[in-house]
Amino acid sequence: MSVLARPYFHDEQAAFDLVEATIWPNGPVCPKCGGFERITAIKPNPEKRVRFGLKKCGQCKSQFTVRMGTIFEESKLPLTKWLQAIFLMTASKKGVSSHQLHRTLEITYKTAWFLSHRIREAMRSGELAPFGSDGGVVEVDETFIGIRKGVTPKQGIGHKMKVLSLLERNTGAKRSMVLDDMKPATIAALVSANVAHEAHLMTDQADHYVRVGKTFAAHESTNHSKGEYVRYSTPVIHTNTIEGSFSIFKRGMKGVYQHCGEQHLHRYLAEFDFRYSNRAALGVDDTARAMTALQGVVGKRLTYRGGTDTAH
Repeated sequence: MSVLARPYFHDEQAAFDLVEATIWPNGPVCPKCGGFERITAIKPNPEKRVRFGLKKCGQCKSQFTVRMGTIFEESKLPLTKWLQAIFLMTASKKGVSSHQLHRTLEITYKTAWFLSHRIREAMRSGELAPFGSDGGVVEVDETFIGIRKGVTPKQGIGHKMKVLSLLERNTGAKRSMVLDDMKPATIAALVSANVAHEAHLMTDQADHYVRVGKTFAAHESTNHSKGEYVRYSTPVIHTNTIEGSFSIFKRGMKGVYQHCGEQHLHRYLAEFDFRYSNRAALGVDDTARAMTALQGVVGKRLTYRGGTDTAH
C-alpha cells in the first residue's frame, strides 16, 4: 500500500484514532481536570453537530477532543489534512512551500501558511541537554542568510541574518539558533550553554572560538583561509558535516521558500534541524519522521495577533 493511501490520510475517524493513540497512549485524559478514569466517547453526528473524537469527562462534566492543547486546537481543518501536511513537510528534504500545500491539500493559501508554521512549531524539540556529554565530537559553525528587515544591503555581512549551529557527530543531532550579533561573548555564551565541557569541539579558525574552546576537553580547528578543510587524526578534524547541513538549509530556503522574515527564521531552522536530526542516513524513514513530529504537537499552540506570533 502506498503511504499516502493509508486510512488516516482520508478517513477522519481513522485520523482521530491515530492522533489519540499517539497523544494518549494510555487512554484519554481530560485537559481540564486531568481525569482519566471516567471518560466516555460521544458518537459523532453531523446532523446534531457532534464532532469527531468528542469525549466527556465524568468527573468535571467538560467535553473535549484530542485537539485541545495542541497545534490543532481551534482549527476547522480536518485532521486528515493536518496529517497529510505533516507527512509532506517531514518527507521533503528541502521543505514544502505554503503555495504547494495550498495546491496539494486544496486549502486557501492563508490556511496553508498558518498550518505550516504550526507544524514547524511541533518540530521544535525544545531539547536543552548539552551536546557531547559523552565526550563526543561537536561541530560548531555559523552561517548567514537573507537580509535583515530595514537594513540596506551592503558589502560584508552586516545586513545578513546570522545563524549559529551545533552538530553532534556521533548521534547526527543538529541544533541551530538565530544570532543577534557576532560578538565573541555572544557566541561563547551560546556554545557554553549548548555544549558539554567533556566534548571535543571542532570549529574553523574564527577568533571567537579561541577563548571558549579552552573550556572544553579538547578544541581543534581547521584553517579554511589557507585551504585546510580536514586533518586526519583520531577523531578526524573538520567541520564538513555541519557545512553540508548548511547546504541543505540554504538550498531549501532559496529554492523552496525564497524569502523568510527575521521573526520567523527560528521556526524554519527548527524545521531543517528536525529533518536533519531524523534523516534516512540515521535509519529514520518518512513515516517514522512524521510520527515523531506528531508527538511534538502537544502544548505548542501558535496564534497570530496584531501582526505578531505567539507560541503557547
